[in-house]
Amino acid sequence: MNTHIQHICEDELLNAIGNGLMVVSEDGVILTANQDMETITGFSRKELIGADCTILGCDVCEKSRSDSKDNWCMLFEVGKIKNKRCLLTRKDGTYISVSKNALVLKDDEGMVAGALETFIDISEMDKKDQKIFELESRLNQDTGFFGMVGRSTPMRTIYQIIEKVADSDAPVIISGESGTGKELVAQAIHELGRRREGPFVKFNCAALNSSLCESELFGHTKGAFTGAYRHRIGRFEAAHGGDIFLDEIGDIPLSVQAMLLRVLELKRFERVGDNRAVHADVRVITATNRNLQEMISQGHFREDLFFRINVVPIHLPPLRERREDIPMLTEVFIQELRTKNSKAIMGVAPDLMNLFMNYRWPGNVRELKSVLEYAFCIAPPGIIKLEHIPAYIPLPEELKSASLSGTVATAPTFENDTAEKTALLEALCLCNGNKSQTAKQLGVHRMTVWNRMRKYGIHLTQNIDQSWDTDGSQTKSHQ
Repeated sequence: MNTHIQHICEDELLNAIGNGLMVVSEDGVILTANQDMETITGFSRKELIGADCTILGCDVCEKSRSDSKDNWCMLFEVGKIKNKRCLLTRKDGTYISVSKNALVLKDDEGMVAGALETFIDISEMDKKDQKIFELESRLNQDTGFFGMVGRSTPMRTIYQIIEKVADSDAPVIISGESGTGKELVAQAIHELGRRREGPFVKFNCAALNSSLCESELFGHTKGAFTGAYRHRIGRFEAAHGGDIFLDEIGDIPLSVQAMLLRVLELKRFERVGDNRAVHADVRVITATNRNLQEMISQGHFREDLFFRINVVPIHLPPLRERREDIPMLTEVFIQELRTKNSKAIMGVAPDLMNLFMNYRWPGNVRELKSVLEYAFCIAPPGIIKLEHIPAYIPLPEELKSASLSGTVATAPTFENDTAEKTALLEALCLCNGNKSQTAKQLGVHRMTVWNRMRKYGIHLTQNIDQSWDTDGSQTKSHQ
């Protein structure tokens, strides 16, 4: 077989493998590579062959090289690498996730001749894993309009706006108090938009300091700073082709705001420790519970960034401004809790729903859900009653009056905390500290006794024994 035909056969064999493949010499020079390697790396075979293997910027290989005794690739010491997950740096500067296998080649005399390395592109697998995670996170929210519950006029308006802006690539900013459901709005925009097949990446801007925030958003190269042992794909790169949701945008450090503005304007960014620009095809959705215009006047937020993200504003009303949705929200949350816990809770008592309708809900929908989760834990099967909710929620005046007049079956109410504390101490004393009997004495749930004891700092060995005389009268020391 002549040399020309031999080369053709070798090329066909290399290209028939189906994975990226290359052979490197003992000193790390790429001797050959196949077409799949071109596809994975973005480099042509001409650019690869003869180049040092460090051209691929493999974070695992670099770490092995630096740890090696003789400052050469550790592969030649260990003999083989199997299913090693790593990041390669493509010609355009983007990272690609691959599974790497490698084997040292030896000649007939047992001398090292080089190494055979294969690479499997697992970036699509990573994307599928991300999509599965997104879907799993929404399993218990698949009610109403993409997890948002309510038929009030303000909510219907929100749904209409979401449907109109979803197909646009314009930046969206969602404002509203904490707990109003801003993340659900962002998720709905993604699911309805043209990028729904792409990733939906979330990031809380208040979670990290400026340096870590920059690394999380834009990624970093190995060795960019102390502790950067591997390459890292940033949130913008991970969101390529999809949407990125930046929650609490008002808390993003000023130094990072300038970088974010550049991404929005140029669709490019640079990783920490790298000077190559990476393209970012991403739609940006932000959210805040702060007054950004006030922050601008105080010098805490860039005005140019505000104008860039404030293209399509969506404001979520607090729960107190859409009280008509409270019964539906309560029903949906109880149904979710019943499904999770298999507990026969059928609903809430009328007087409790009356309380829900009158309470201001400073924590909004999130607080309502938390209150019901608490009640679900302590209430017996049947109906959730007033005594099953946290003690910090005050009774409205009309419910207090109804309770005192006997028209509402509820736990005793008191004019002030002193009276409530005194009644609790007296009941605990009469019941010798037995909390179950104390609850019966007061006509409340046992957990309510626990809550009030914590509220007033009552400890049985201290308050009961030291605060009451043997004849049952209260001592002045308790006052």
